[in-house]
Amino acid sequence: MAVDSRSTSTAAAGGAPPSSAPPYRRRDVRRVSIGGIALRTPYWVFTGALALIFLAPLVWTAVASFSPQAGTNQVDGWGFGNYRTLAEYQAGIWRYLFNSAFVSLLTVALTLTISFFGGYAFARFRFPGKNVLFLLTLAILMVPYATLLIPLYVLLNEVGLENSLVGVALVLTMFQLPFSTFLMRISFEAVPRELDEAATVDGCSSFGALWRVLLPAVKPGLVTVGLFAFLTAWNDFFAPLILINDTEKMTLPLAVSNLRGQVQGVVDYGATEAGVVVLALPCMVLFLLLQRHYVRGFMSGALKG
Repeated sequence: MAVDSRSTSTAAAGGAPPSSAPPYRRRDVRRVSIGGIALRTPYWVFTGALALIFLAPLVWTAVASFSPQAGTNQVDGWGFGNYRTLAEYQAGIWRYLFNSAFVSLLTVALTLTISFFGGYAFARFRFPGKNVLFLLTLAILMVPYATLLIPLYVLLNEVGLENSLVGVALVLTMFQLPFSTFLMRISFEAVPRELDEAATVDGCSSFGALWRVLLPAVKPGLVTVGLFAFLTAWNDFFAPLILINDTEKMTLPLAVSNLRGQVQGVVDYGATEAGVVVLALPCMVLFLLLQRHYVRGFMSGALKG
């Protein structure tokens, strides 16, 4: 009777002994886990190989920038000789870093501001010719980048912005705006209209609803736009090459390119590799810090509706 009462009380409590799971269920779970690992292994192998392919040139460049090489400032042993050559080249690396940072940050600020309000207008307002104007904006993407630089150089010369870092930033902003406006439009369209309508009912103005409600909702899209604008402006070589004549106003990519042939046309590979490492580090750090928002920004609007 004691055994029956314990069994009855256990059943009444709805519990079961820990060892009551049938052995075949444990075997099924084990088979499922092994099968899942077997299915995911090709994916892991493929992505790992792809990562190695992309990382190998950068790792090789970083190692070579410290290694001894003939004809460079780092002939004997491992050290920072190539980086000293880069730091002491003409106006100095800090000047070129400042120029690149100024152009990149100004491009990011202008791109974010214009694309934010432009995407909001295209997503939330109705006005005559909206779709035609949007298509004309996207049509800039179809024009080859190099074909517009000479006319833009003439235009900047007319307004007094020739040989100017501000002029370079304006040109880079113009080429970033079509994609950025498109991305911000789909980011705003992914946000339900009921949110800003509810904010308006609660007493917010249109600008208040945009600032307090819509801005946090489209933050991933803004991060993606800003990251793209920074990477493009930081790494761009062709626009500064055409628009900048003063050596003290060169950006870092242009300075590294000129550094390659500084001694009778002989390429200084060590200093060039050091310049590549310095150029790549800010991009890598920014991408690693913002990759979560970057992915969410690209996915905004994908599941709309």
